[in-house]
Amino acid sequence: MAESPSGKVIAVCRSQKKGTPKQDIKQGLLEENLGLVGDAHADSTTHRQVSLLAIESIEKMRQLGLEVNPGDFAENLTTQGIDLLSLPPGTRLRVGDEVLLEITQIGKECHTGCAIYQQVGKCIMPEEGVFARVLRGGMVKIGDEIRTEE
Repeated sequence: MAESPSGKVIAVCRSQKKGTPKQDIKQGLLEENLGLVGDAHADSTTHRQVSLLAIESIEKMRQLGLEVNPGDFAENLTTQGIDLLSLPPGTRLRVGDEVLLEITQIGKECHTGCAIYQQVGKCIMPEEGVFARVLRGGMVKIGDEIRTEE
């Protein structure tokens, strides 16, 4: 039996307004069919309740000379060690002991007027951001393992 891809959470981020960088709050509550409690993107009517971005993607931007950190691209969960872009929509991700997410979208249309684009000059979420619905909620924190569920 093949080992399922896994990685870990290295930041849990939220913001009050859409289109702005998020602050790392270290841990947060993901609510079923809503998203990260207190985050501007938490919404039961969308399939993009939680956003994920790999630190490896952020590192690409750092290689271009930009000083960027987890949360700067408005992602909720910054991951490390799991190739998010290789996981097709429909893939289920278990985060820590409680949370179950389902990938719903890879990338998004970028509105170039967003604060991130204005501050950084480029946004990687349109190509490398991954979006998910919360199937089962719970606490998520830095260090939690993320693994695909068969």
